[in-house]
Amino acid sequence: MQPSGSFDTMQQFEFDTALARAHAPLAQRALAVIAALGRQDEVRISDARHPASPVSDATPLPLADIMLARAETSALSRLNAGQPRGTMRGPVTARYALTYADPASESALAALLACATPAGDPIAADPESLSVLALAERLAASDIPVLIGGPTGTGKEVLSRFIHEHSPRAKEPFVAVNCAAMPEAMLEALLFGHTKGAFTGAAQANEGFFRAAHGGTLLLDEIAEMPLALQAKLLRTLQEGEVVPIGSTQPVRIDVRVIAAANRDLPTEVAEGRFRADLFYRLNVFPLSLRPLRERAEDIAPLAFALVLRHTPVGKPIPWLSDAALVMLRMHGWPGNVRELENVIRRALLLAENQPGASGHEIRPEHIQFDSPARLVGADLPAAITPMSHAAAETTGGRRLANIVQVSEAKAILETLAACGGNRLAAARALGISERTLRYRLASFREAGIAVAAGGRR
Repeated sequence: MQPSGSFDTMQQFEFDTALARAHAPLAQRALAVIAALGRQDEVRISDARHPASPVSDATPLPLADIMLARAETSALSRLNAGQPRGTMRGPVTARYALTYADPASESALAALLACATPAGDPIAADPESLSVLALAERLAASDIPVLIGGPTGTGKEVLSRFIHEHSPRAKEPFVAVNCAAMPEAMLEALLFGHTKGAFTGAAQANEGFFRAAHGGTLLLDEIAEMPLALQAKLLRTLQEGEVVPIGSTQPVRIDVRVIAAANRDLPTEVAEGRFRADLFYRLNVFPLSLRPLRERAEDIAPLAFALVLRHTPVGKPIPWLSDAALVMLRMHGWPGNVRELENVIRRALLLAENQPGASGHEIRPEHIQFDSPARLVGADLPAAITPMSHAAAETTGGRRLANIVQVSEAKAILETLAACGGNRLAAARALGISERTLRYRLASFREAGIAVAAGGRR
């Protein structure tokens, strides 16, 4: 028998008796995700009534130590302050106490995954997102260039850091450069460096970002914004492994792993003459793609809990995200992706702070305020949908229009369902979703106060 709370590092976990008896439904779900990310040796989960045995000197410290307990009310507390992966002060285990009411709930799994993920690491529960992270970890062992595509705010820099910190270069510098944020006239000097007096204002020499990242990783974010003339010099640097600072005639050897990221479609940029084809093929050795947040709904709850942990100061109670609040987050369109989600969570933490009553440490629907104010549409709602009652509107925030996005989705779904004669399977196919997702949507509409006509057949 292994020590209480420990498990082997093989693909299958071996539960101790206390954990298996008390928490198997939740622990098995969470550990399946943790194993998919290869973190099974970094996390220790135990039953609060039977704490895990102390780690011996010969055993590496886990990055997260989580004690589980069952109760009528869910809660999350921080027992100490961990630290982000990759810090130079040595590993510190982050310890949490997680109390949950329903082992099958989305919130319990999301909270456990957030606790199990080191600060600064990507977090995911969506199968496609997990496969991207698993592939990124495999890529980290090599030095081949990686091109990460995806809309703004989807986590391209976080994924780049993840690759760096799982690579043999992890102890060397990680330098992130946003090509769109640099003045075009200065970008060449900032990237490749310059000698003293190379141009007006160059009072001293500068090594540039490439040499600053020597031995480590250089992220070139928003590379599609780089001027064409500078793309040619970048291509030569990648091919030759050397830079020529402005004002110098002598090349300087560099050893840098380059990761490029773009929020535009680079093949289209190449076809329209705005990006060099030879540079594209040099960078596109192994492409990775991050989808918009709205297309990976299973990632939203773990991300939300991780952001709650990030923005709740040490020593303060950690609010719990209610199931109703998670429904609102899942139904939003997220045009700003993870950045918008972070804004929403930070606002919710402020609005939920010092709330009176037993739910004072809970984020509820009335605390959720989205970035873009919703606007009423002129079209009438279908007969199957009726607006929320005045009482329901007051409960969820009165004048706020955050529910309009959800009502619009309900309108589209129920119109499709009506067009299919009430056949849920046909409607799900027409909408491009599973029947299970359709049932979930209909149930969430009712929970949010949108009256949905009963019925429907398979």
